[in-house]
Amino acid sequence: MFPERFSNLPAYAFPRLRALLDSTEPGGPVRHMSIGEPKHPYPLWISDTLVAHAHEFAKYPPNEGTPELRGAIRDWLYRRYDVMMDPDTQIMALNGSREGLYNAGMSLIPEQKNGKRPVVLMPNPFYQVYMISAISVGAEPRFVPATAETGHLPDFASVGADVLDRTAAVYICSPANPQGVMADEGYWRDLIGLAEKHDFVILADECYAEIYRDTPPKGALEVAKDMGADPERVVSFHSLSKRSNLPGLRSGFVAGGPESIARMKQLRAYSGAPLPLPIQRVSEKLWAEETHVTENRALYVEKYELADRLLGHVPGYMSPVAGMFLWLPVEDGEAATLQLWQKTGVRVLPGAYLSKDTAAGNPGKAYIRVAIVAPRDETEEGLTLIRDTLYG
Repeated sequence: MFPERFSNLPAYAFPRLRALLDSTEPGGPVRHMSIGEPKHPYPLWISDTLVAHAHEFAKYPPNEGTPELRGAIRDWLYRRYDVMMDPDTQIMALNGSREGLYNAGMSLIPEQKNGKRPVVLMPNPFYQVYMISAISVGAEPRFVPATAETGHLPDFASVGADVLDRTAAVYICSPANPQGVMADEGYWRDLIGLAEKHDFVILADECYAEIYRDTPPKGALEVAKDMGADPERVVSFHSLSKRSNLPGLRSGFVAGGPESIARMKQLRAYSGAPLPLPIQRVSEKLWAEETHVTENRALYVEKYELADRLLGHVPGYMSPVAGMFLWLPVEDGEAATLQLWQKTGVRVLPGAYLSKDTAAGNPGKAYIRVAIVAPRDETEEGLTLIRDTLYG
């Protein structure tokens, strides 16, 4: 009486982590470095905005976002990427970017591609919602290694032409979770060119785009515009969770071609959860204000430099250029995670929990992911314990 499509899913990363660690006692005060939940200060003025608009909780909110919110997002996209999107036809508010990343598959992936079961390509390691979206529509998820050999970005061109001709969509995250590498203009051009040749859509998860060390990451929409690509070729997802340290706000957006957004709007009219109006009012102001973003970025840069100082001697260490994670090499990720917990109380995530087993092995097995989201002093304490315990 129950569907089989999800029966073989692996346990989600964090239940697996609890099963690994919670039957044993921590070896010191618990330090949470496993979850990418931002801990930096958020703008305090949002409280006044919420209070000022609290009466709007009594109203049904517009499904696609208020005109003011979509206008603020349009203006941000223009400032950030020099891309002008029509707020009425090319932008939709989301209840967090995960909602959009999942529903993009439901809205945009066809039942067949060239008469065969469609394929959805994604990096390995990957954000788990990509796989679930593909499975939900009966597509075949294919995992493309994102390893040191490929610069920690997937080499989609290495996939055979027969598979590319069946490919309906590609998920890509830049800056990447968990590795923190950025797709440069050349990478985007190659991927967009591949999509044009084989006629698939690029679902660009860019929710970490405002956290970087020196150079702002290139945007998929930005490069697609410069190339003169099909306007439907790229669909981009952004969030206020990381940009503004407000993961509980559950506010993001999707931008893309008019046909793509129309299809996503149509599905969301039936199945989505619109943002409450007071949340939309807060979001309008957050997308329009940059000071808090610059201050937030500076705090991450301090911690990148801290990680370099404490862990730069580790063979295979990658100095972070973006994002909020360290992707640290170890002999075995599960064993290292358990060792850290039992000896120090530091809680990290085994890289294998973010990766799919393949015939060539699991590309995350020899890594741990460390979230550097806590204030600087707490992060320094945690990284020092990691250094002394795993690399001493």
